[in-house]
Amino acid sequence: MKLKTLILMMMLCISKTLWAQDYDLVIVGGTPGGIMAAIEAARMGKTSVVLERTAYIGGLPANGLGATDIATRGATTGLFSEFTQRIKAYYSKTYGKTSQQVKDCSDGFHFEPSVAEKIFQEMIAAEGARITVLTQRQFNFSTGDIEMQGQHVSRIRVVNRQTGAYEYYQGRIFVDATYEGDLGAAARVPYRVGREAAWEYDEPGAGKAYEYWKSLPAEGTTGEPDNAVQAYNYRLTLTDDPQQRMPIEKPATYRREDYVSLIDDVWTGRTTWKAVKDLSADVYEKNRQHLLNGGERSITPWDMWGIERLVSNNKVPNGKVDANNQHAVFISTDLPEENWPWPTSSWEWRDKFAQRLRDYTEGLFWFAQHDEALPLQFRREIQKWGYAKTEYQDNGYFPRQVYVREGRRFEGMYFFTAKDALPVAEGQRPPVHATSITASHYALDSHAARKRESGRAHLDGFISYPTAVYTVPYGVIVPKEVDNLLLPVPVSGSHIGFSTLRMEPCWMALGQAAGAAASIAIDDRCGVQQVNIPKLQERLLDEGATLFYYEDMTPADKDFKQAQQLGLQGKITSWKAKRVKNEE
Repeated sequence: MKLKTLILMMMLCISKTLWAQDYDLVIVGGTPGGIMAAIEAARMGKTSVVLERTAYIGGLPANGLGATDIATRGATTGLFSEFTQRIKAYYSKTYGKTSQQVKDCSDGFHFEPSVAEKIFQEMIAAEGARITVLTQRQFNFSTGDIEMQGQHVSRIRVVNRQTGAYEYYQGRIFVDATYEGDLGAAARVPYRVGREAAWEYDEPGAGKAYEYWKSLPAEGTTGEPDNAVQAYNYRLTLTDDPQQRMPIEKPATYRREDYVSLIDDVWTGRTTWKAVKDLSADVYEKNRQHLLNGGERSITPWDMWGIERLVSNNKVPNGKVDANNQHAVFISTDLPEENWPWPTSSWEWRDKFAQRLRDYTEGLFWFAQHDEALPLQFRREIQKWGYAKTEYQDNGYFPRQVYVREGRRFEGMYFFTAKDALPVAEGQRPPVHATSITASHYALDSHAARKRESGRAHLDGFISYPTAVYTVPYGVIVPKEVDNLLLPVPVSGSHIGFSTLRMEPCWMALGQAAGAAASIAIDDRCGVQQVNIPKLQERLLDEGATLFYYEDMTPADKDFKQAQQLGLQGKITSWKAKRVKNEE
């Protein structure tokens, strides 16, 4: 009897496990960075499997981030440009070249989430059988989910969320394309969570920081390090078109106390702009009386009214907006503090927080639309808005994925800090990295780390400092020791350094570089640390990537590749390559 029981138990274990499946690249995370890694590797003749935990691929662009975050559009090209070009072509083909949809797509940089998902699917399908995408595959980042041979990953284990079975995947190169850095953590790559001290790398906005928006230091700033993680939210897809507007329902867990501080802000018109730093109490009281006497909207300088008081909207096609957190107010869709455990927590915890964040977000809109303590004219303005009924129809018109702005940050071969994105002198470039795998450009930008505190000018951690177009070295995606792992999304950098790298265009470019580097490592039979950088750069340039940005030159120019190489060699420092050539 005991023997039969043992045999049955063994058979059950076997039935719940699939033997290892073998690929050139095993990519954990169906984010844009992971997708681009698979596409680039496929074009270099390599096979990939993309393991995505949710039922959908595409990460944040397929979940509300439809207004692309990039400061200089020509700075990042390659597969990212192919993505935006396909977006524009879709709207042109579907609605006509002179349509409003084409205008609103802003050359492919603004799009509906469903369209982004469609384009990612098309780009993958174009590579045929070399890319396998498997959804509902959960990697749990415990030591039991990865097998290592010294500093070499041999295979990983995931859970099929539909069947509950374990599945094993082995590959020559592994890619962590998760927003959290789960695979790298399982491989025991050293990482950081939280904020470095201001004095560790001499970075603006580092550590504990209170600043008026935008970035005027205020009382309370100490620069001290802590374990605080910048806030997450959902990038909502909203519309004020009655034909496609769906109501935002009151959540079952509605907590009015989460939102009551908004009442006085609306009545007074109080914001966090540095321009209103010196406004007197009389100005705020005047606004209150104006609204009480039937005024249609706020009269306080720099105040946002209606929907703009709740969220920052960017137009995308078909009457929709990408609604993000409103940075210049004390309460919006971000939910600081409560997300701090996310980077290192289990998926069980993360799922509970995701639901809490959804309830908080929907509760905020319900409060703003219905709470009688708010001005009637304000509530009426908010009531004009709702969800777009053509997005996320299987999820109550609500995004399926939390905007994880920052998870683990690894300590790789190169550690990116603010100095890598700031000009060395006025009008000049930031430091140029000869190992560049993409150019990029966005501000040093972090959301709040703490909720509202009495007497503070703004939420702790909300900062934004301008940068110049910079180069990103290969070392930010490469661990120091594990020889077959690349980290194109949870890259190596400080909290402030990461705050500019963490944009999807940059992640797509780093993903493309990871796919190329992985292919070269396989072909040359070397570790990822020993990849031939000139060969890698040659490949990226052949694919239209920009490694060194010029204001007057694009990948379409015949001298582009030569100018890129000269720039990385330090032979051209000007922002204008053609001017240098003419002077010669």
